[in-house]
Amino acid sequence: MGRFKARLTLVTIVLMLFSGAVLADDSTVSWTQLTDDQRKVLNPLASEWDTLRPWQREKMLDIAKDYPKMDAAKQALVQKRLANWSKMTPYERENARKSHQQFQSLSPEKKNELRKKWMEYQKLPESERERLRAESPDVYKDADLN
Repeated sequence: MGRFKARLTLVTIVLMLFSGAVLADDSTVSWTQLTDDQRKVLNPLASEWDTLRPWQREKMLDIAKDYPKMDAAKQALVQKRLANWSKMTPYERENARKSHQQFQSLSPEKKNELRKKWMEYQKLPESERERLRAESPDVYKDADLN
């Protein structure tokens, strides 16, 4: 009986592998191994997918998995952010990560204060935003990345 179970388990694993139900490791999946739905969502990253670090691929696959559950506005935001991210240099990406980490470490009150200031900034005419960016490039360095 033990031999039968071992064969059955082996057959099950082989069938799962061929059906695509099991992939070796999400972090090692190449662009060609992604499903059509995953490629559709992650298309802005197509040219660089195979060079992403394993943790970056895992993060992007999580986004692709959650994408169908998002409303249209959230999906549009995800697409905009992926497109912006794909245009950034490695240096800009690292700075964006650091800024995000700094923001996440703030108190809820400070986060709300910064969100309010950001909304006020967004309401300004473009000419005023350009002036502010020119006067204080360090403060407004990411202001055009929405």
